Amino acid sequence: MPKLPVISGKKAIKKLEKVGYQIIRQKGSHVRFRCSDKTRKLITVPLHHTLKSGLLHEIIKDANLTVEEFTKL
Repeated sequence: MPKLPVISGKKAIKKLEKVGYQIIRQKGSHVRFRCSDKTRKLITVPLHHTLKSGLLHEIIKDANLTVEEFTKL
């Protein structure tokens, strides 16, 4: 399994939008996403400078992606 990248919240948001997630609301520094096909979970991404590896892993898992697919986006 490839190593998780160290990315910011903004970069994670751009990658999720490429997969089909859309912003439904934002409260403070947390952005909430819903996928257009409604089969995936709702995802909340904080707008931090760097996302911790555990949080990034959960975001990737909730988006039904692998780490390889996420890094290629």
